[in-house]
Amino acid sequence: METSTALSGPVHLPLPEAPPEPVSGCRDCLHYAVRRANAVSAGDYSKATDVNVSLRAHLRETHG
Repeated sequence: METSTALSGPVHLPLPEAPPEPVSGCRDCLHYAVRRANAVSAGDYSKATDVNVSLRAHLRETHG
């Protein structure tokens, strides 16, 4: 008997989340936003994603 490795139907992927927004007046948020902008301008989207993860954690821990 032969095993099939094909998918049975289309794969539906969700749209990526919008990048987190820094809180106005927070120096740490500004730091993350600048790091993200620098990474994007350099074409380093992996680093930009890492900064987004850090910014989300900061927003959760500091700004609730």
